[in-house]
Amino acid sequence: MKKTVKANIEVQGTVVNIVTQNDEDFICLTDIARFRNPDATDDLIRNWLRNRNTIEFLGIWEQFNNLGFNPIEFDGIKKQSGLNSFILTAKRWIDATGAIGLISKSGRYGGTYAHSEPVLRTSK
Repeated sequence: MKKTVKANIEVQGTVVNIVTQNDEDFICLTDIARFRNPDATDDLIRNWLRNRNTIEFLGIWEQFNNLGFNPIEFDGIKKQSGLNSFILTAKRWIDATGAIGLISKSGRYGGTYAHSEPVLRTSK
């Protein structure tokens, strides 16, 4: 699964990378979070992921678009979401549920990317 930079878009003066994987576009959440708080991009994404509404939306999207999605793990995560002690990373979400709507890559050119369809639908 090769990831290549397809395009950059500029949003309020911030460059946001878009990559293509298996002919699907993914928007860099790390770039968006960097606009909000450049010192805590990981924290912003983790906080977004621990929100019950986010988990429910991602789970529904995965159930419609991913035959390999694990609904049992999803239910466990959904029950924990929103609790003060609950922490969820993109990598944990992907590993536990088999999600295809998020990509998490560490390293210099890494970041967290979300499939463009749910990102664009929730931004309207």
